[in-house]
Amino acid sequence: MPLYLHFIDDHVSRLDALGEVELAQAFEEWRRRLEMGEAEIVLDAFESQRLIGLLSDRDPSLNENRAYAIAREVHERRVERGEKPVGRKIGFTNRAIWSQRGLAAPIWGYMYDTTVHHAGRGAARIRIGHLIQPRMEPEIQLHFARTPPVTRDEAAILECVDWIAHGFEIVQCPFADWKFRVVDAIAAYAVHGLLVIGTPVAAADIEDCAAKLRSFTITLSRNGEQQATGGGKDVLDSPLLAFAHLAEVLASQSRFPPVQAGEVVTTGTLTDLFPATAGESWSTTLEGIDLPGMSITLA
Repeated sequence: MPLYLHFIDDHVSRLDALGEVELAQAFEEWRRRLEMGEAEIVLDAFESQRLIGLLSDRDPSLNENRAYAIAREVHERRVERGEKPVGRKIGFTNRAIWSQRGLAAPIWGYMYDTTVHHAGRGAARIRIGHLIQPRMEPEIQLHFARTPPVTRDEAAILECVDWIAHGFEIVQCPFADWKFRVVDAIAAYAVHGLLVIGTPVAAADIEDCAAKLRSFTITLSRNGEQQATGGGKDVLDSPLLAFAHLAEVLASQSRFPPVQAGEVVTTGTLTDLFPATAGESWSTTLEGIDLPGMSITLA
């Protein structure tokens, strides 16, 4: 059924040019209903914890614009059922994993009061049984006290940040073996599952903060054994520049508002992402920046 979307996109502009406004509106309504159907498939997959086929296989003409339209429909449904958006996640900012995933740029999605948790004293015990194929991602979070500008000036972005934290995003995927095209990931929660935020540190208390966000390093361990290393430079050269990319993307997407004061943004994995299993303990240590590591036990 979604294959008709290509026909619709091609003809709506022609109909408008001919002045057949009502018919064009009918086509637009048809497209909207099809997007609602795709959103229902995504929501049902996560709610029933089951794998689904790729949306892009169902509709080979699915592009990023329509994938974000599906994501918008999913977001509206989540808000309608009572979930409160509290920020955004940026996915795939680590260029090292682009070739593995066939990616050329990051993606983004909403986070909610139901998915964001704060770890007391840098440690947490988190249940993951409701997530599909969960994986661990150590990340940096930025909390905005003021609405940030669209700019690549790191100092200007940092002026709008009141605190910074390190934490874990636990991502999930409804597509078998984590194999998908970028449009599938966009539509499917941008693969967001949970965010566990560690101890917040005032940005003003981190001396030479912008430079340190570029240069710090991190070590990721599972059950006490080192799994990977990474650093701020791995996420589009800096977590601040990862946010700059998000701001630029949002400025081009009229259906979504820009990041507002009070939102938290998690800026993408600093290492490769690793499968997560209940019973495991994950921990991090950071060097070169005044942010504490954290530990998380999965249940």
